[in-house]
Amino acid sequence: MAILEILTYPDPRLKMIAEPITEFNAALAILIANLEETMRAAPGGVGIAAPQVGILQRLVIVDVSAKPKLKHHGRLILINPEISHWEGFAIGREGCMSVPDYTGNVVRAEQIELSAQDETGAMQHYKMEGYEARAVQHELDHLDGILFIDRLISRRHDLFRRKIYQN
Repeated sequence: MAILEILTYPDPRLKMIAEPITEFNAALAILIANLEETMRAAPGGVGIAAPQVGILQRLVIVDVSAKPKLKHHGRLILINPEISHWEGFAIGREGCMSVPDYTGNVVRAEQIELSAQDETGAMQHYKMEGYEARAVQHELDHLDGILFIDRLISRRHDLFRRKIYQN
């Protein structure tokens, strides 16, 4: 496994639309393993999308299980994901490995229903809510070349410089 380089804003590859995955093979398994290692190497990382490492394929990994007391599905490998239903809206603060110096307030659906293929190509269906639904929506946006800074409520009032913690 390898830790991959994360593209950062304003790299133009972050604005490109990812292509569907059609082959479920050993190369895909290696990509998934490398993406997951890259996500877990980032402090606080709960999700990653293949376009964030310059691979324009519709693949997302989300795992919010480290956050206590949250409803979640555990480690999710979402290939060619599609949201089929969303309900309610909530404002929440988001950050991103591709926009490392900022966080911002973004409106997202509170509940979503989602279909995606897993790493074997089998179709899976999920209903999720809260933080997990927000994380999935954030990562799915990467597949369409959208960053959280594109969804800020107000660029003037809802973009914040990330705090730097001293040891």
